[in-house]
Amino acid sequence: MATDPSQIPGEDSVDKFSIESTDYTVGQDNVQKWGFDVHNPVFGISAGLIALFLVAAAIIDPEVSLAALDGMKWWIIGFFDSFFMWSGNIFVLFCIVLALSPWGKIRIGGSDAKAEHGYLAWLGMLFAAGMGIGLMFWGVAEPAAYFTGWYETPFNVTPNTPEAADLALGATMFHWGLHPWAIYGVVALSLAFFAYNKGMPLSIRSVFYPILRDHTWGWPGHIIDILAVLATLFGLATSLGLGAQQAAAGINHVFGIDNGIGLSILVIVFVTAIAIASVVRGLEGGVKLLSNINMVIAFLLLAFVAIAGIAVALGSIPQTLVAYVKNIIPLSNPHGREDEAWMHGWTVFYWAWWISWSPFVGMFIARISKGRSIREFVTAVLVVPTLVTVVWMSVYGGLAIDQIQNDIGALGADGVTAVELAMFQLFDELAFGKFLSFIAILLIMVFFITSSDSGSLVIDSITAGGKIDAPVPQRIFWATVEGAIAAALLWIGGKEALDAIQAGAISAGLPFMFILLLMCVTLIMGLRTEKK
Repeated sequence: MATDPSQIPGEDSVDKFSIESTDYTVGQDNVQKWGFDVHNPVFGISAGLIALFLVAAAIIDPEVSLAALDGMKWWIIGFFDSFFMWSGNIFVLFCIVLALSPWGKIRIGGSDAKAEHGYLAWLGMLFAAGMGIGLMFWGVAEPAAYFTGWYETPFNVTPNTPEAADLALGATMFHWGLHPWAIYGVVALSLAFFAYNKGMPLSIRSVFYPILRDHTWGWPGHIIDILAVLATLFGLATSLGLGAQQAAAGINHVFGIDNGIGLSILVIVFVTAIAIASVVRGLEGGVKLLSNINMVIAFLLLAFVAIAGIAVALGSIPQTLVAYVKNIIPLSNPHGREDEAWMHGWTVFYWAWWISWSPFVGMFIARISKGRSIREFVTAVLVVPTLVTVVWMSVYGGLAIDQIQNDIGALGADGVTAVELAMFQLFDELAFGKFLSFIAILLIMVFFITSSDSGSLVIDSITAGGKIDAPVPQRIFWATVEGAIAAALLWIGGKEALDAIQAGAISAGLPFMFILLLMCVTLIMGLRTEKK
C-alpha cells in the first residue's frame, strides 16, 4: 500500500506529499483480464449497480419505475431544496475568493509546467464537455417557457409582459452562468491540484487524502469513487437522453419520420456506435478533434441565426446581461420564495444536474488544464463560458421571445408545446430554415458523441484506479453503458421522458453534493502545504 505521511507537510517539498502512482493505481485490488485493467471494488460494484438498474428498467413496468423515480425526486427536492441552492452559492463564492487570493498564483503542475493545449482548443474542449447538448436543447425552449408561463414563471411574474421577457432571459442565464461553472471548477481544480502538484492519481478519492490519509486507498475511497461513477453515468445519461429526444424531434420535423420512443433509442444506438469509434482513438485523436469541429459548427450556426435576426440579437445581449446581474442574488435566495414551484422544477433540478455532471466535467477539465495558474484557470472556467452563454441565450432566447410577442410561426401561435421542438420551430421562420435544422441535428449528434467520449475517458480513469490510459475494451464498455442508461431512462419515462431524466439527475446529484462541499475543505488544506 501507499506510504502514509504522518502529517501534511508545511514548508517541505511537494514530493513529500506525493504517493507513488504504482502503489495506488495498481495495488492488490487491480486485475487485468479480458482486456480490462480495473480497480476491482470500484469497477465491480459500479457495474453491478448499473446492471441492476438496467435489468429493473427492462423487467419492471415502466409506469411503476417512473412513479418510483418521480417520488424519489420530489422527496429529495422537499428536504434538500435549500441545501442545493446554498451549495451552489458557496461554490461560486469559493471560486471567486480562491482566484483573488495569493493562492491564485499557484500553477497547476508546478511553477515550470507548460500548458499542453492551446487556449482555444482548451476552451473548446471544456465547453463542449460542459454545456453542449444542454445549450442546444434549452437555448430556445427555456426562455420561451419562462416568458409564456409554460411551467410556472420566475417570481410569479405575469407571463407575456416586458417584465417577463427580462426575467426569462435573466433566469435562463442564472441557470447556465457562473453557478454551474463554479461547480465544475471546484471539482476540476481539486483534481488537477492533487494530481499534478501532489503527485497523486487522477481520481476523485485523491482529493480527500488530507482528511482520510491511508483510508483514501481503502473502502472510504472506494465509496467516493463509486458515487462519482454513478453520478457521472446518470448525469451524462440526462444530457444524452435530452439530446436523443431533440435529435429525434428534429429528424421528424425535417424528414417526417415517425417520432416515437423507438426513434430516440435508435438515435442513441447510432450515436453511441460512433462515440465508441471515437473514444477508441483517445483524447487527441477523437475527443479533441470532434470538440474543435463541433465548436466551429456551433458558432457558425449561432452567427448565422444572429445575422438573420440581427436587430433582435443585438438588443437582447445587453438585456440578458443586465437582467442576469440584476436578478442573480434574488434568484440565489431559496427562502421566502412565492415561486417555490418554479424554483423546485427548474433551479433545484439544474443544480442537481450540474453536480451530477461535475465528476465527469471536472475530471475532464483537470486532464486538459495542466500548466494553467489557479487564477487563470478559475477566470477562464467561470467567466469565458458565462460570457459565451450570454450571447448564445440572448440570440436564441431573444429571437424566440420576439416571435412569440409578434405572433410569428408556431411559437407565436402556440408558445412552447414541446421543448425538444422549440429550436426547429424557431428556425422555420428564418431564411434557410430547413438547412439550419439539418445542421442543428448534426450538431446535437456531435455534441452527443463528445459528451459520451469525455464521459467514457473519465469513468475509465476512475474505475482503473486513476490511470488515464485505460484499455480500449474498457472504454467501449463504458461508452455502451452510458447509451444504455440514457435509453433506459427514455424507456421508463415514455411520453413523460423528461420527468424520468430529471429524477435520475436529482437522485445522482444529492450524495455528490456533500462530497463537493467537503472537497472545498480538502483543497484549502492542500493549498496550505504549497510553498509560499
